[in-house]
Amino acid sequence: VTGKGMTPPQKILFPPEKICMDWRQKRRPGAGLYNLGSTCYLNVILQCLTYTPPLANYLLSRQHSRFCRQQGFCMMCTMEDHVRKVLFSSASAIRPRAIIRDLKCKQFQVLQQFFFPSLRGELLTSFLVIGEFKPDIPGDAYEFLRCTLSAMQTACLSGSSDSDISSEETTIIHQIFGGFLRSRVICPNCKAISDSYKVFLDVLLKIKGASSLTIALEDFVTPKQSDGKKNFKCSKCKKKVAAPKMVTVHHAPRVLIVCLGRADDQTRRKISQVVAYPEYLDLRPYMSDPAGEPLLYSLYAVVVHAGHTCLGGHFFCFAKVSDGQWYKMNDVSVESCDLCTALEQQAYLLFYTR
Repeated sequence: VTGKGMTPPQKILFPPEKICMDWRQKRRPGAGLYNLGSTCYLNVILQCLTYTPPLANYLLSRQHSRFCRQQGFCMMCTMEDHVRKVLFSSASAIRPRAIIRDLKCKQFQVLQQFFFPSLRGELLTSFLVIGEFKPDIPGDAYEFLRCTLSAMQTACLSGSSDSDISSEETTIIHQIFGGFLRSRVICPNCKAISDSYKVFLDVLLKIKGASSLTIALEDFVTPKQSDGKKNFKCSKCKKKVAAPKMVTVHHAPRVLIVCLGRADDQTRRKISQVVAYPEYLDLRPYMSDPAGEPLLYSLYAVVVHAGHTCLGGHFFCFAKVSDGQWYKMNDVSVESCDLCTALEQQAYLLFYTR
């Protein structure tokens, strides 16, 4: 078996044993967020990250800001302040002005080249299309999530310029959200196995024709036949062959973020079908080793996109707070709801924790 993409790190930037997966403190739900133009897509991501237990525990401890050396804007320090304001504020709603003020074009220019190849069939956010972030122009929650995690990762790497790539994947962000996908190809001629590995912070699933999350995951790990233009060259027999590639989850993250791709690849229209998703998800059947012990995840947040088209509409979310109760969070509104309501939505993003 030949493999690439999983070189052992030279050093661990954040020890995984220091991660606390359960809430250290239980409290009532925090404040809602004002919509400062068309910032509902930003609000739902901020709320979902605020109620991600291991991330919130870390941010509330101020471990990053106490040792931060980054000059100017730091996304981790900004998130520390934001989470503390949301969870400890006596106001019913706050304005996330600091995040909107500091998320300038320079934070995302480099992401344009990275994200555009993977955006076929997905929503393009306005700040990626026009090269700048403007709160009064509608955006997409999924791409804002990816940009936010990337900015937080950059902040974690401040002062670690000498780290190798594998070590950079041991920050608190990767320790919480990071996992590895394995791509396996078996040569039909000599039966040689070729594996490659890729780190991920979220999983994007195609949902056209899928009535449930489990069906979409089954399709995700089903071997896909390569076309004639992308034949596989075997490293052993040196021949180019048409061989199916199978992608599986090789290393599971502590927090699993799933995006249900609701933009049709061909028509660009929104896929509005219902996709059922469970409160508890067993990821084991979709792992490289599907015969091991169950790998159970619990749902704690759901992002919903309301609207008939991909480029408009409104975002709101549901989140389970530290006391175990579910709440619907719609900009300034934070209202109690039951689990059944959270499970009956036309979900766009799903957040699960180990």
